Amino acid sequence: MQRIKIVTDSSVDLREEILNKYEITSVPLTIFIDGESYLDAVDISPDEFLERMKQAKELPKSSQPPVGRFLEVYDELGKDGSKVLSIHMTGKMSGTVRSAEQAAEMSQSDVTVVDSGYISKALSFQVIEAAKMAEQGEAMEDIVTKLQEIRSQTKLYIVVDTLENLIKGGRIGKAKGFIGSLLNIKPIANLDTGELSPVTKVRSHAQVIKFLSTQIAEEVKGKKLVKIGLVHAGGYELASRLREKLIEVTGVEEIDIETTTPIISTHAGPGALGIMYWAK
Repeated sequence: MQRIKIVTDSSVDLREEILNKYEITSVPLTIFIDGESYLDAVDISPDEFLERMKQAKELPKSSQPPVGRFLEVYDELGKDGSKVLSIHMTGKMSGTVRSAEQAAEMSQSDVTVVDSGYISKALSFQVIEAAKMAEQGEAMEDIVTKLQEIRSQTKLYIVVDTLENLIKGGRIGKAKGFIGSLLNIKPIANLDTGELSPVTKVRSHAQVIKFLSTQIAEEVKGKKLVKIGLVHAGGYELASRLREKLIEVTGVEEIDIETTTPIISTHAGPGALGIMYWAK
């Protein structure tokens, strides 16, 4: 039986042991800090990056994987006759999926590229499900259809402590409306259209917790909460408080908290928090 092998990128926020468990290949983006380059989640860990970002003279920059790197991965994975399903972060925030598509056209392997419309754990919901379905021998078209379903059932909220990184990095999307009244403001945005869209503005971490817990509890009412993810960029205390409240209002017994990948930290900025779920 022809196998399907899964590829993603380092914005997926999955630890190495999880990638290995599901035989997922992650192609890293590149981070540039004060003239030095690092492969995201390979040469520098999430916590190391946050320390370096604090000390950096200028905002770190990121770059999508080169087409040639994707081409190498695709040709290697497909040389035994396997098909490749490559699932990536939203194309509205990065050129990564475009690089993947160009490489797919050049590759000798049979490659299908999917824009997940998301980042971080919201991307991982699709990646892990694809890996499970591939392991069970499901057809490519059935897996792609399932990913579209998951995308429609996923929500992602992001809270930023400062808009400086988003503005300088050019990733602010529709959230430009937040600019102009930043004093003591905690902007909350979502990523449901593949780019940041403003939801509300609050003035304290307590209000962040109240708004998000109330909003999510209402959204998942009557639904099955399949997965929930919580990541931060040096905002563990806020993430921990939000986790406790979410466990209380949703009944979910356990929610992991992780430091997000450098590629997200550099654009979201220090203190940022991401909460995402898949409910059906």
